[in-house]
Amino acid sequence: MIFLRILQESLRQALHQLNANKMRTFLTLLGIIIGIFCIIAVLSAVDSLQNNIVKSFQKLGTDVIYIDKFSWGEDPGQSFWKYMSRPYPSLKDLEAIEKKSGLAQKSTYMVFVPGKLVKYGSNYVEGAYLLGITEDYNQVLKLDIGEGRYLSSLEFNRGSNQAIIGSSVAETLFPKKDGIGKEITLHGQKFTITGIIQTEGKSLLNVMETDQAIIIPVNAIKKIININGNDTWGSLIAIKAKDQSKMEELKYEIASIIRPIRGLKPIDKDNFSTNQVSILTSIIEGVFKVLNLAGFAIGFFAMLVGAFGVANIMFVSVKERTSVIGIKMALGAKRFYILIEYLLEAIILCILGGILGIIIVGVMMFVLTKVIEFEMYLSWTNIILGVGLSVFVGLLSGLLPAISASRMDPVEAIRK
Repeated sequence: MIFLRILQESLRQALHQLNANKMRTFLTLLGIIIGIFCIIAVLSAVDSLQNNIVKSFQKLGTDVIYIDKFSWGEDPGQSFWKYMSRPYPSLKDLEAIEKKSGLAQKSTYMVFVPGKLVKYGSNYVEGAYLLGITEDYNQVLKLDIGEGRYLSSLEFNRGSNQAIIGSSVAETLFPKKDGIGKEITLHGQKFTITGIIQTEGKSLLNVMETDQAIIIPVNAIKKIININGNDTWGSLIAIKAKDQSKMEELKYEIASIIRPIRGLKPIDKDNFSTNQVSILTSIIEGVFKVLNLAGFAIGFFAMLVGAFGVANIMFVSVKERTSVIGIKMALGAKRFYILIEYLLEAIILCILGGILGIIIVGVMMFVLTKVIEFEMYLSWTNIILGVGLSVFVGLLSGLLPAISASRMDPVEAIRK
C-alpha cells in the first residue's frame, strides 16, 4: 500500500512538472523523444527490410536443396576458375536423383534462358526471360496460378508448345485480360497460353521473379536452344525433402548419387554445390546486425543528452520542494521512500518521452507503408524495447537527484 501511494504521488508530481513547466519539461524530454525515435525507427526499418528479404528467400523453400554450379555462400569472383570449370546441373543428374534418392520427396530441373522479343499481334515484350521446367516444379516450388491451369503430364512429356506467363508479361501482351488460349510468338515459334501467374507484388528483393517469366516445358525449350550450350543463364536442380529435419542427410545422399554420374573419384572434390535458403538468410542476418548496432549508436548520443536534461530537471524539482521533503521526513517518511518517490518521478517523465517517440515512429511507419507501398511495421518487441530503454534512462538520470533528496537533513530542509 505504501509503495502504491508513493507511485501515485510520483505520478502526480511528474504530471505537475509537465503542467507547471510545459516548455521546460518538453525541451528536457525532447532528447528522450529523439533518442527513442532514432533507435526504434532504425530498428523498425531494419526489421521491415529484413522481413521482406527473408520472405523473398523463403519462396525458394526452407525444405528444398538446390544443386548448382555455384555456392551461394561464397563469392564466385574469389574462385573464378574453380567455378568456371564446373558443369551446370543436367537432366541426367535429375534422373539419377529421382531413381535413387530415398530422402527426396520430389525434384525438378530448371533452365534459365535470356529473353528475346515476345509478340502477340501488335503488342510485344522485351526482357522477359524463359524458364524451362520439368513436371514436378509445382510440387517443389509452389507456383500460384491466377488464371488458367498448370501444364499437364502429357504436355511435359511431349514438349508441347504451351506456356505459363507472368502477370507483367500478360498485362503488356493482353491489356484486355483475355490471354488464356491465345498464341504468342517466341523464338519464331507459336506457344499457347495455358495459365497466368498471380502478381508477386513489390518486394525489395525478388528471388526467381515470376512476373517477367515465360514458363515452358524443358522438352519444348530443347527445340529452341541447346540447354547444355552457352545460350542459357544456367540451370538448377531443386530437391524437396520428405523430412525437413533430415536436410543434412539428404545433402550427403545427393552427393553420393551425383558423384558417380559425373565420374568423380573418391579423392576428387565435388564439382557441384548443394545450397539451402539458410545460407542466404544467415548472410542477411549478419548484415542487419551491423545496421542495428548503427541504430543504437545513433540513438545513444541523443538519449545521453536527454538523460542529462532529465537529471537537470529533477535537481531543480528537488531544490524547489526541499521544504516539503523536510516536512515529510519530520513526519516519519523514511529516506528510502523519498528516494523511490523521486526515482519513480524521473522514470515516469522518461516513459512519457519514450511513448511520444514510439508514437511518432508508429505514425511514420504507417505513412511510409501507404506512400511507398512497401510494408513497414513497428513490432511489439521494439515497442517493449523502447519503453525498457526509457525506464533505464529514467533510472540513470533520476538516481543522483533522488539520492540527494533522500540524504537531506529534515531540520535543514525545513529551514530552507
